[in-house]
Amino acid sequence: MIASGKVPEEVRKGLRKGRRLCLWTLFWIGHIAILMYLVMGQSQAMKTAFIEDVLSLVPALVFLVAAHLETKPATPKYPYGFKRFNSIAFLIAATALLSIGAFTAFDAITTLLMKEHATIGAIQLFGQTFWLGWLMIAALIYSAVPPVILGRLKKPVAVSIEDRVLFTDAQAQKADWQTALAAIFGVLGIGMGWWWADAVAALFISLSILKDGVNAIRKSTGELADGMPRMLASDRVDEEAQEVAAKLRAAYPHSSVRMRETGRYMLAEVVGVDAVGEAQVARFSPAARPWRLAQVSLVPDEGRREA
Repeated sequence: MIASGKVPEEVRKGLRKGRRLCLWTLFWIGHIAILMYLVMGQSQAMKTAFIEDVLSLVPALVFLVAAHLETKPATPKYPYGFKRFNSIAFLIAATALLSIGAFTAFDAITTLLMKEHATIGAIQLFGQTFWLGWLMIAALIYSAVPPVILGRLKKPVAVSIEDRVLFTDAQAQKADWQTALAAIFGVLGIGMGWWWADAVAALFISLSILKDGVNAIRKSTGELADGMPRMLASDRVDEEAQEVAAKLRAAYPHSSVRMRETGRYMLAEVVGVDAVGEAQVARFSPAARPWRLAQVSLVPDEGRREA
């Protein structure tokens, strides 16, 4: 069993790298959101890009909080430590991702139904008159670059330490740059007189974000409800969890095996054995990442189930 507050060095390294990436995220996406606000004008796609940038800061923020709490030792009020705060942070991050998609879709559909005709005016710069759309497009191109880099850097770290919050943050970064590209199309559409292009671009990208958000919500609620551990990128049962369960069933063929997650760690319980105590965790741990199995409990029957 992993002691309260003790975090494997492999995970510590990943958390340190994740913290650095999330701090960079707050810097880049924060000032990009300000830039979007300054140039968005009446464009629906630009408004969507701005709201999406603001909401995409939430996963990075909750990751920083959860990563800090995870390394704290147990206290009298929290005798099991703070590792499960990662699960709570995952629910918050998933809600933020779902909110991004839902807001984008609602705003775009409303615009299409009401047939709102957005206009983009001109601006005076250095004594010259420019179409504001060119300034919007330049800002959108600039805003798309950091999320591409940050998302690609975060994803392998999230996979290596099984961090669903950081993985959701990487998905939020993907939503960032995809929204920026869709917004460019929308701004160009307005310039060409296609009043619907702005909203259609926002609606198109919202469908992908909604899908990721719904999947993240499903996995986060399943984790908090003590469901079987799930894969990072899908709702399928985790392969390492299946490996552990198979080893336990082979060792205790006449018992039932139950598994759940607490943050990035897995807890297993064997019900219906003749002895009570902690099993040798290393004997049943996943071969690739043995640190993921934090505890195996042996329970004689339901009436004496361990907490």
